[in-house]
Amino acid sequence: MSASDRADDGSDGGDPVGYFIEDMELHGKSERTRGEYSRVLRRFEAFLADPESGPAGGATAPEAASHRDCMAFVHALRRDPDLAESTTATYAAYLHRFYSYMTQVGEFDANPMALVMEELDERIDTDPTRREISVPRMREFVTGVTHPLERALMITLLKTGMRVGELCNLDLRDLRLEDEPSEYDLGGRAQLDGRPDSLFVASDPSVGAAYNGEERTASNKRKRATIVPVDAELAETLVRWLAIRPDARSPAEPLFVGTASGWGARLTPDQVGRIVRDHAADAGWYESGAGATENVTPHYFRHFFTTHLRDRTGDRGVVKYLRGDVADDIIDTYTHNWGDNVRETYDRHVYSLLE
Repeated sequence: MSASDRADDGSDGGDPVGYFIEDMELHGKSERTRGEYSRVLRRFEAFLADPESGPAGGATAPEAASHRDCMAFVHALRRDPDLAESTTATYAAYLHRFYSYMTQVGEFDANPMALVMEELDERIDTDPTRREISVPRMREFVTGVTHPLERALMITLLKTGMRVGELCNLDLRDLRLEDEPSEYDLGGRAQLDGRPDSLFVASDPSVGAAYNGEERTASNKRKRATIVPVDAELAETLVRWLAIRPDARSPAEPLFVGTASGWGARLTPDQVGRIVRDHAADAGWYESGAGATENVTPHYFRHFFTTHLRDRTGDRGVVKYLRGDVADDIIDTYTHNWGDNVRETYDRHVYSLLE
């Protein structure tokens, strides 16, 4: 039902932003989160109400906004000297969430931000000032990491492009290996049937919510679940890790657990970050106080994956699929033809990290 239809029914259809914020409260979102969304959405509302702002030269309401109105708003955010690029991306994500929810509950007819977010995704990790590391230099770096857990963490991030929270949320059931260790029951996911040597990266886990019988400390942020190939190097690395992996404390059987003070406990993003930071500092790639343009962190590995695999394949769509950044129509194309469009392209072009 559109906002105008609700107004005709006598309901409060004049404030879709207020409707959304009220529903956020009912869903248990914090006052701080609701305040941040409200501030951004009211700014967008004011932008649409200004006849000088929109591309069509007139005022409009959120439920009637087009993708061009949304693009104009994002462009205006980019011109704001007080907003960093990351803040602009966050604001765009807020707007996308607003439209996605209002469309899902039937309040709006369409989500004009869907196309805008696709365009924003095309700009991923293109900061020309970010540190650039060649494949041979990264290979030398990885070779110096000898602990089976630490090497497995880094090669998984570098070979898959997943976020650190997604890495920490992996369970044994999310990994299928053709030559799996006999002592483990891997690949219990139905989605992995017929897809050996692959990882299932879900979209569901969120902070504080129970998932596979365990409350999670990190959220997955991909738009849809993704099946990521595991090449021979990553498979070998994971097998070596599993050979010394402690018994997990959790019945969810996390793939990556602690081997020190947190023996057997699921690793957290902070723990993985410290591991990467310590090795990066030893390599001269991390300095306290420096920003993302200079420091190598788990998120930098996602940038490395994106840059080098995209350059090698020339196929932006496959890389976006693997990163979990594509919308339903595109991801369905790759899901239905996973072997040809993803596995073969990945295996043919993925870089080697082990000497």
